[in-house]
Amino acid sequence: MTDDLAYLSATDAVAAFRSRDLSPVELLDAVITRAEATEPLVNAFTDTYYEQATAEACSAAEAYAAGTARPLEGLPVAVKDEPKIAGQRLTQGSVLFKDEIATTTDPIAQRIIDAGGIVHARTTAPEFSSAIVTWSFLHGVTRTPWNLAITSGGSSGGSGASLAAGSTTLASGSDIGGSIRIPAAMNGLVGFKPPWGRVPEFWPWNREPYAASGPLARTVSDVVLFENVISGPLLSDMYSLPSLDLPAIYPSLEGMRVALSIDLDFFNPDRETVETLEATGELLRSLGASVDVVELGWTDRALETAETHLQFLMGNILRRSVPEGSYDALTPYVREFFDEPPVSVEDWTESWKYADEMYAKLQQKVFLAGFDVLVCPTVETTSIPADFGQPGSGDSANLSDMLAMVMTVPFNVLGKLPVLNMPIGISTNTGVPVGMQIVGPPDQDPIPFRLAAGLEIANGPLFDRMRPGLS
Repeated sequence: MTDDLAYLSATDAVAAFRSRDLSPVELLDAVITRAEATEPLVNAFTDTYYEQATAEACSAAEAYAAGTARPLEGLPVAVKDEPKIAGQRLTQGSVLFKDEIATTTDPIAQRIIDAGGIVHARTTAPEFSSAIVTWSFLHGVTRTPWNLAITSGGSSGGSGASLAAGSTTLASGSDIGGSIRIPAAMNGLVGFKPPWGRVPEFWPWNREPYAASGPLARTVSDVVLFENVISGPLLSDMYSLPSLDLPAIYPSLEGMRVALSIDLDFFNPDRETVETLEATGELLRSLGASVDVVELGWTDRALETAETHLQFLMGNILRRSVPEGSYDALTPYVREFFDEPPVSVEDWTESWKYADEMYAKLQQKVFLAGFDVLVCPTVETTSIPADFGQPGSGDSANLSDMLAMVMTVPFNVLGKLPVLNMPIGISTNTGVPVGMQIVGPPDQDPIPFRLAAGLEIANGPLFDRMRPGLS
């Protein structure tokens, strides 16, 4: 029974709270019990706040009794170790900041708290959220519960692993190169990268078009609930977008036009990923959608564009924020930003030219051609070791190699596109879920959710059908 409660969807939990069939205290107890069993294996949390969370769960029960419950009232929400929450530790996955305490609260965290969400834990991320895997010298290795030898993905890896392990009900993430969608894929979750500006930020991230904060959950409806709470304008962020409430119910897939790309013209997904995507295309056809393979005309210059931009951005930020003389304490994937020569402003601005070419080709081949969405794999393979890039692992987690393994990066280059990861199968080789990206037109957030909802109705939510064995 405890495990069933730990995997209860957020929307079902809220309904049970309202009917008094379940107390927020009971749900919190269930996810804490689950965390105590899984954390030694998965390592999804950096810090826990169980005593405070229990007090908040008691208050949430009173709010339901009084009819004053807010949208996330009483739901356990694990928050990535990246946004600030005043009074809580903010390590950014770095030994250099292991004792740092935040004095302010960032917008996404504030909106979770204001909506009644209970922040019972903070989740692991690679140092400075700079890798597609989640390990750091401070917090160790985070693993997907589906196969403990395999990474949970990065950089929101702890958020993804905790949801798959049942140690939270909702989890937050951020995405500058795939950091929501990669963990969503590796853990069998729904993860949404909103368009730039949909979820407001503080400086400097509000001015960064590659970046977005967003929700991860186990069902489409839970992501809808969560996204509607954290999105919308903020007076202090002039780049924040107007409110756009996602509907709870979507039309069927009948008549929907889907463009399918196996490789975005330059990636090399493994055979199992390709076969799983093609099978999903056949399922979509059976549900009334038309599915056509498209070629976008993109090249690996998309990765060069992203690498130039990220080197320029992260290199400058890290050089300002990392204390002098701290190089030896940094992870190899962060040291690279110091080892590479600084990117010039001229090279950085030049990199945007190819981004505009990418966007023009996407519009021509997909949206102006009458397609509603583009679908493609999220990662090339599920066979990414949990310790990928660690000293002694034999792998090199340099930026070029990491970007070439994930098919998420082009949609950070095109940051105004809403992109959602949807689980579409389980690898027979690794036992890890296979993810598919659903890409919508600029700022048209509901469109990828329609496709995701149709798939979930057809297949049933993944965690209702199977759960990870933690082996």
